[in-house]
Amino acid sequence: MSVNIQLDQPHAHFTNLDFITGKVILTILNNETIAAIVVKLEGESKTCLAVSQLPPQEQLAQALGPRGRHHAELEVHKLLYKFATVFPAEHVQRAAPENSSYTLPAGQYEYPFRFKIPFNNDCHNNSLFANSNNVAGLLGEIARATSRHVKTTLPPSLSGLPGQAEIRYFVKVTVQRPAFYKENFRATATFNYLPIEPPRGPENRRESYARRQHQFAPKIDVPPKPGLFRRESAPSSSTSVVPPSIMLDSRLPDPAIVNCNEPLPLRILITKLNDSSATIYLQMLNVELIGHTHIRAHQLQRTDSVSWVIMSASNLRMPLGSRDISGPGRDMEVDAKLWNQIPIPNTVAPSFETCNLTRYYSLDIKVGLSYGSPSIINPELTIQTLRMPVKVYSGIAPPPELLARMSDQWPAQAEAQPQPQASSYTPTPGPSQAFHPPQQSSQPGQFTPPQTLPQDLPPSYEDAVGNDYGPVDGPRRDYHLQPQRASYPGADEKGSGGSGADERLFPDSGRS
Repeated sequence: MSVNIQLDQPHAHFTNLDFITGKVILTILNNETIAAIVVKLEGESKTCLAVSQLPPQEQLAQALGPRGRHHAELEVHKLLYKFATVFPAEHVQRAAPENSSYTLPAGQYEYPFRFKIPFNNDCHNNSLFANSNNVAGLLGEIARATSRHVKTTLPPSLSGLPGQAEIRYFVKVTVQRPAFYKENFRATATFNYLPIEPPRGPENRRESYARRQHQFAPKIDVPPKPGLFRRESAPSSSTSVVPPSIMLDSRLPDPAIVNCNEPLPLRILITKLNDSSATIYLQMLNVELIGHTHIRAHQLQRTDSVSWVIMSASNLRMPLGSRDISGPGRDMEVDAKLWNQIPIPNTVAPSFETCNLTRYYSLDIKVGLSYGSPSIINPELTIQTLRMPVKVYSGIAPPPELLARMSDQWPAQAEAQPQPQASSYTPTPGPSQAFHPPQQSSQPGQFTPPQTLPQDLPPSYEDAVGNDYGPVDGPRRDYHLQPQRASYPGADEKGSGGSGADERLFPDSGRS
């Protein structure tokens, strides 16, 4: 006997309100007695951390604890759990007595199924199913029950953190046989899931930005050593150029949201703060999206980072502005053609938060600048780094009927709030209503997600969603799971490692 699942896949990935349809194909070579055939739609979030994977100071704290240094924790949340009995039929189940079984002759049988993907997770009610048959690899740690649950939109499929974290969605079929000495037959079919983007607020002209100021140093002319046959050189013309003082801004629409598989709506502005006739030159530009994944397995926690290079260019020697821009307070904008044709890689998952995993992003922009005259460029090169917290959305718009229903619940005071104009920026740094500075921790290279949220948030889908809404009829972004990364100690956090025959992060789970 063998059993397989054949999924109907009209899209490369599924999203909320989609119907998961397919059929179970059961092949029997001899007469078989079967109690039932149950199909399940499941989604689970697994995290596994060992004490050796924590920062040194936390390793010491755990080593002094009751469980010691060499233990691991496994936390599993059953985000989605639906089931349907496809055999026997519903009317047969009602008429048959309890614990009935049925004998099927040899042949091939097909049983269709259909599930609808909801909006929110439901791991609080499914915690009983999450802790069975889950073991943390070679360390033999069994998943313990947890009381911390966060009810949010179902998070996207996630990979790329081997042995540490994984979010997967799948359809599983179980052929139940009544004899205790006969093993049940099972089959699993996984699929990629990308959520509908959260509801957005009303359009405005505000901009989020990060800002830095820099003062170029004056050029130091080293006089040549006198020689017997060396003619005295004329004074350099660049010595008369006043070194510019500049303000560098990176701006995104407020709130700072970017879409999966779309170019960045980024603007980079440079403003002169003093009266200098020098020409500013763009020498290099590097735009990088950094994803931070906060992993929690009971009392063990760590944050893992991975980056995607959106664009990188050097030796540009690109003059900014025109020659008549010499006074202070004049903005010079970097040509957006350097990045506005490059989409975000299709392996970037949307920002999300679930019970044991959180993914948030920051945009890292490195700008290399120099100054000089049209004929001579000062050799001084300054590289300024700007970092902005951003949210990544899937770009899958909710159904118009759902948005229309949610607009009725939108607070009336949101429309009455004054909207600041984007033209109100001045070259002097200072806070404003549209100012969202990047929040950096005391340790270099780390980033703390913003803790403050706007007060005019839109209502959640839970407040307005109904079962009568159909699947999304609109464009869908391309999305693929991130390739496996090296999991051995000392592996490069920004690189990718080779993958084995089984690309799942927990290859031994779900096969019992």
